[in-house]
Amino acid sequence: MKKKIIVIGSGFSSLSAACYLAKEGHQVHIYEKNPTVGGRARQLQKDGFTFDMGPSWYWMPDIFERFFGDFGKSVSDYYQLDKLNPAYKVFFQDEAITIGNSLELIGEEFERIEPGSSISLRKFMESARKNYDIAINQMVYKPGLSPLELVTKDTILHVDQFFKTISTLVRKQFKNPKLVATLEFPVLFLGAKPSKTPAFYNFMNYADFGLGTWHPKGGMYRIVEGMRDLALELGVKINTNAPVEEIIVNNRSAEAIKVKGETITADQVLSGADYHHSESLIPGKSRQYSEAYWEKRTFAPSSLLFYVGFDRKLENVRHHNLFFDTPFEKHAEEIYDNPQWPSEPLFYANFPSVTDAEMAPEGKETGFFLVPIAPGLKDTPELRDKYFDIIIERFEEKTAQKVREDVLFRESFCVNDFKSEYNAYKGNAYGMANTLTQTAFLRPRLRSNLVKNLYFTGQLTVPGPGVPPALISGKLVSELMTKTT
Repeated sequence: MKKKIIVIGSGFSSLSAACYLAKEGHQVHIYEKNPTVGGRARQLQKDGFTFDMGPSWYWMPDIFERFFGDFGKSVSDYYQLDKLNPAYKVFFQDEAITIGNSLELIGEEFERIEPGSSISLRKFMESARKNYDIAINQMVYKPGLSPLELVTKDTILHVDQFFKTISTLVRKQFKNPKLVATLEFPVLFLGAKPSKTPAFYNFMNYADFGLGTWHPKGGMYRIVEGMRDLALELGVKINTNAPVEEIIVNNRSAEAIKVKGETITADQVLSGADYHHSESLIPGKSRQYSEAYWEKRTFAPSSLLFYVGFDRKLENVRHHNLFFDTPFEKHAEEIYDNPQWPSEPLFYANFPSVTDAEMAPEGKETGFFLVPIAPGLKDTPELRDKYFDIIIERFEEKTAQKVREDVLFRESFCVNDFKSEYNAYKGNAYGMANTLTQTAFLRPRLRSNLVKNLYFTGQLTVPGPGVPPALISGKLVSELMTKTT
């Protein structure tokens, strides 16, 4: 039976679900509170500079190809994809490590830092490749309804890796702290400390070193535009500037939403908005998860973001740059264990105009800076100014150049904005962390157990945070909704 389906939000997971549902012949209507589609993957354009406001890393290209391939399309039908070389640069206190675009180049860099480490790297990466194959082909495309979904011959053989941590695995094979930090970095995309992330998730290292880092020409928003165009081709109706005020539940069934006072009926309602916020739109007795439940979850960090236009081309930087010149453990403790503004923050700097001339006016540079912070922190203009000064001073020192006087403008985005723009719980940026007790069937459900015809998708549910998982989440929930009669 073909249905009228309402999708709340237009982030990656919502667009993904909308496409799959429309492909099945359903009448799909998206309602997005902001003026443009994309959710957290919005774009800022100012004075000829283009900034991706949210996601800026393109990993797991196979997942994107698989998504578009499900519709008889290819990535190249919607945007140009280029592999970055080098993938990124990591700045430490006394030197920098450059990660090339092949395992051979990365092995050479590891040897430079620690003789003999390339042999360990090859062994480590073979394990990561096998785990990636298991994760993608046997785990992440499961809807998280039962622990039995995870029981296969291969997962049983690797069960010990769910009870060891990434930190233990890496440090057993590598002694140099710079190599350890570089290998632990990819799991930060999962939103938890390496010491709390199961060793099985070293498949993220294969996503990094094995599959490489890519860039859609024109920025990450090109993906959003491609998915939007695909959705429109499939007949999806997209409504922007349309904040959903209520999900109307009658007889324990979701049957309508309210937008600007107007009631809009539907056979099914899917929310890709923040899960906690989505449940706040229904009566309290219909909510699956209490405030105490959310309070006890381990959330991925929030972020302090700066979008900076520079009046010249910068020196000694790559497209992606990590500044690990201060103690990682201390910053991690100030995010997860004792939430506070970091005393010596690590940070990330992205200059897409280094490789993509479209992103900045000629002779200038587009700069995106990110400081991971604990969700729920106090957010003031004074704190934003303070941390911009901190990271710019460190940036100037590590890249051996003065840039402060070359700043044409800067915009910022932080906890308060994540709350107001995306209704994010405590202003989180990446959803819920993928710890052992928050993996697969232990995450919030794609389908409400209390309200019929109400579904959820996105980074707080299955399979977890990140852009590729968001695409998968949309596919998984669409399959559940299509199976429902």
